[in-house]
Amino acid sequence: MSVLVLILAVGAACCLGFGFVLQQNAARQAPLSDFLSPRLLLDLVKVPRWLGGIGLMVAGMVLGAIALGQGEVSLVEPLLATNLLFALALSRKQSKQPLGRQGWAGLALLAGGVSAFIVAGEPRGGTAVTDPFRHWLIIGAMIGLALLLTTYAKRSRLSSGPVLLALAAGLLYGVQDALTRVSGQRFSAGGLAELLTSWQPYAVLALGVTGLVLVQSAFETAPLRMSLPALTAAQPLAGIVCGVGFLGDRLRTDTVALTWEALGLAAVVAGIVLLGMHPAMPCGATRTEPTRDLQPS
Repeated sequence: MSVLVLILAVGAACCLGFGFVLQQNAARQAPLSDFLSPRLLLDLVKVPRWLGGIGLMVAGMVLGAIALGQGEVSLVEPLLATNLLFALALSRKQSKQPLGRQGWAGLALLAGGVSAFIVAGEPRGGTAVTDPFRHWLIIGAMIGLALLLTTYAKRSRLSSGPVLLALAAGLLYGVQDALTRVSGQRFSAGGLAELLTSWQPYAVLALGVTGLVLVQSAFETAPLRMSLPALTAAQPLAGIVCGVGFLGDRLRTDTVALTWEALGLAAVVAGIVLLGMHPAMPCGATRTEPTRDLQPS
């Protein structure tokens, strides 16, 4: 594994984790009437704390894009999942909560799971699949599942809705990461003209904006501990599926390797859940009635 890719991916995770906390601090004050509406972004753009969180998220996405250009999606995505560690670190500073057994267990599971998956799978590049049907089948399945989750979320705003929205956003972000890598490859091969005449960069932009609305709606209606674990778990899983499915990423497939890869991913998800449910994570206010006041902070 390249040290540069490691540094870039962990740096991206740090920016993303800090950014998510700042965004949720602001979004929880947004009016519920903005739920799943682009108007939510227009309201939030007036809040300096949210803009700071978006700035950190953009920085994380840029670092992640560079990492994806240097390494395989199946390698970078698990490292990006460590953003929850940085989110917890900032939340701990705000809440003054100790890590405790739950925090240390979650940290060990997340870090150990990422390490086990990378060591066992040995992600490496290969020949990208040229069959467009396979591309669209995988991308369509991810987007279709995200749409289905969003539809159910609209029916249960304040119960399971935030978790479903975060899962949907994670799926879209995983596809976005895969298409970001394809866009980088096109730019390297043919320059700006090749990039602008392909559909992938426009899909990256559309997925990013859609995912942002879903994430902010999830942050708006529930505590960070409900939404961030689902987002953090879904994104790397979707990215790995895309990487292996059509980007040509290769993992070891012998029985022992597959077993450790599965255990590693399971440990990552378990660690994400434990850390996401940690008392240090912001609880947010209980949302019962729409509010129109969104004060800058």
